[in-house]
Amino acid sequence: MNTSNTRRGVLPLLAAVVPLCFACTPGSSGSKDLEGSLADDGIEFREAWIEMPDGVRLSADLWIPEGEEADARYPVLLEYLPYRKNESRFRNYPMFAYFVDRGYVVARVDIRGTGNSEGRLIEYEYTDQEQEDGEVVVDWLSKQPFSTGNVGMFGISWGGFNSIHMAMRNPPALKAIISIDATDDLYEDDVHYMDGIAHVDAYEAGQDLTNIVPGPPDYVIDEEYYENRFDTKPWMLIYKQQQSDGPFWDRASLNTRYESIRVPTFLIGGWYDGYRDAVGRMLEHMDAPVKAMVGPWAHSFPHNGYPKPQMEWRHEAVRWFDYWLKGEDTGIMDEPAFAVYVRHWYPPSETLEEIPGEWRFEDGFPIDRTEYRNMFLSADNSLRRGTPRAGTHRLEYDPTVGMEGGGPVMWWGDLTPDQQPMDDASLVYDSEPLKEEIEILGFPQVRLNASADAPLASWVLRLSDVAPDGSVTQVAGAGFNGAHRNSSRNPEALVPGREYPLDIELHFTSWVFQPGHRIRVAVSNSQWPMFWPTPYSMTTSLRLGGRNATRIVMPVIPYEDRPTPNFLPPADPVPPPEGFGRLSADAGDATTSGYAEVEGLQIDEETGRATLVATNDFGYQYPWGQARRSQKITHTTHKHDPANSSVRTEYARTILVGDRELRFEAVLDFSSDLENFYYVYTRRVIENGELKYEKTWDETIPRLFH
Repeated sequence: MNTSNTRRGVLPLLAAVVPLCFACTPGSSGSKDLEGSLADDGIEFREAWIEMPDGVRLSADLWIPEGEEADARYPVLLEYLPYRKNESRFRNYPMFAYFVDRGYVVARVDIRGTGNSEGRLIEYEYTDQEQEDGEVVVDWLSKQPFSTGNVGMFGISWGGFNSIHMAMRNPPALKAIISIDATDDLYEDDVHYMDGIAHVDAYEAGQDLTNIVPGPPDYVIDEEYYENRFDTKPWMLIYKQQQSDGPFWDRASLNTRYESIRVPTFLIGGWYDGYRDAVGRMLEHMDAPVKAMVGPWAHSFPHNGYPKPQMEWRHEAVRWFDYWLKGEDTGIMDEPAFAVYVRHWYPPSETLEEIPGEWRFEDGFPIDRTEYRNMFLSADNSLRRGTPRAGTHRLEYDPTVGMEGGGPVMWWGDLTPDQQPMDDASLVYDSEPLKEEIEILGFPQVRLNASADAPLASWVLRLSDVAPDGSVTQVAGAGFNGAHRNSSRNPEALVPGREYPLDIELHFTSWVFQPGHRIRVAVSNSQWPMFWPTPYSMTTSLRLGGRNATRIVMPVIPYEDRPTPNFLPPADPVPPPEGFGRLSADAGDATTSGYAEVEGLQIDEETGRATLVATNDFGYQYPWGQARRSQKITHTTHKHDPANSSVRTEYARTILVGDRELRFEAVLDFSSDLENFYYVYTRRVIENGELKYEKTWDETIPRLFH
């Protein structure tokens, strides 16, 4: 690996860090930016240092019920993240106030080396160091004067992940968790290798920049900052060096050891979140007490989730934690284990505000009454229950195909547009118009009898609903790396021309197909830019009919009169503390998802070069200043030379504090040829227009079955 540094003077220590207190006492004023702002809300705010065994201190925000007896004790709920708690108070206070009002202390702790915590940035996501520190945090919270000794964890995304990870360790004080939009399988489900296929994600690029920003409000830049944050190895570089499943990903993947969790676990997922598969798997395989719900949301909390309908998940969370942390019989354990929002048809749209459907309870998952229905892909392009017509269909690989399949955020989540443009470049199989309603709920399974005339190919399967007007709404999908046909841990090249039986599980889904609609299965070899293009120009073949015929197995759910959950609507929103908010000037440029979203595809017909651009710009106001972020991602590939693909990410964060302007920039050029990936990444710190420090990582990474 080659690295280069340019440092133009190191700033002296600019100011003392925010005053914090260790083992704070009741009545402490806490951070100045919240001083007095919560006095009328029945909440006492404090900051605290939590010391680790090696002397490093983690920074914690504590939100405590106020006005009770001086010696009152409460259970504690922990959210443990690298996402900079001080800047997140505009989100945290409205979120946490609900729990504090109902008799809980809420603790928000910055992970080591992030936000306002001390120490060297953790080496990558979900390290042993993070989890070991987490055990210390749980123990510390259980022993404070305000604590009953019982601790719960909750969180979305990273906070959902490490709630699972901490439950796998079973620290004595941890009595229950709620994990929202997280997964049990880091390799297949997370954003680094989706479905075992190489992927460059907007989150990956953004987090590598967020990691290097010092803590507010002083944003101290000194030698310790360079050593512990700026100079640390970018996480994405580490991930791209781990191209197969194995010990690196197993370290925090529950799917190899479901029995490890003894802590009661509540799972919340969304049909438009890319991590939803874990809900079904954990319901099926866990031994500990488990409950779950899956609603119509993307990667968001259900009380302010999109699309609608929303619900007040915190009411269910309080019932859950009251049962396990307070010993109160709230009735939640008497209810069926799985609450599911059953989706009905809607026309394809990336901006749909509400998903039609209804809630119901199921006793668990898999659902006992499921009927697994074979539908065969036929040589006449039909999808039928009876004997398929035999034949072979061939598809010329076009690496520029697939924007519609991944949607604007480029994962198996969020809303997707009409699938017909992608279907036009795919092998497509349609049922006859349905005569009766068909509901599915679960993981559709596909068996392909497929071959390729190249040593590496990926397959993409999509299940869709074709309305009478011809519009095509995606219902489920999955990618499959042909080198993983036997094992994602020990990939093997394809033998060109040899037929392989490929068993592919589509992602967790719910859908009701209406009478008059058609069921469609589409098969392709590309979903760019979500999946990195395989490098060979090629043709793939699909054998239809005959022995072990190519088919989809649909998890059909017969009607049964089931109980319905009585969820509350979202509570009235609580405004953020004074001085915190979104910069209104940026509202028109910010995306719904919060991540860079792709715009129109451009293809140069003369050269075959295809380009897609994703952007996002937004900003926040804080009591101490402002911060603006800009994101631009440019994807390119070549119709006739797929090995020559690339992505360029340009991220910046500009911070204004008084007369000081700090700008943190990160530019990544990630590209490939037939044999290698090429990683060139540059970080910069600029103060008041002057470059202070720059560092570049330049590495060639062997391309291993991607």
